Amino acid sequence: MSIGEMLAATVPMVRTLNLEYLETTPERAVLSLPDQGDFHNHIGGPHAGAMFTLAESASGAIVLAAFGDQLSRAVPLAVGAEIAYRKVALGPVKATATLGRPIADVVAELDEGKRPEFPVTVAITREDGAVTGEMTVVWTLRPNG
Repeated sequence: MSIGEMLAATVPMVRTLNLEYLETTPERAVLSLPDQGDFHNHIGGPHAGAMFTLAESASGAIVLAAFGDQLSRAVPLAVGAEIAYRKVALGPVKATATLGRPIADVVAELDEGKRPEFPVTVAITREDGAVTGEMTVVWTLRPNG
């Protein structure tokens, strides 16, 4: 089962918004939000909450791809998020997430008994490639026990 399939099966908001996992690797995750009238805002584009969920979901997908092998000893948790809406989004949108720190550095901190934090940056784009939003989610790996 792929990360996208697993998240679609276990996270109700993913199913509610019909998010599509286009790519999920430790280097980047790309998700799309189809154009759906039920999730439009007052100007006919995707609601800000739907775009936030899309971007946060992309960040979670890359975290699982990068640190899935650490789940037996740590739980990934989002500790904060900041989003900026840059341009009007109309139609379907994509979110592309990238890690802000090398995987090895984060794992090394975990190995030292620390609770590492790391940013994930996400660009939200519309079909013409224009960036409609930018998000940074700070994640941690909380050691078990």
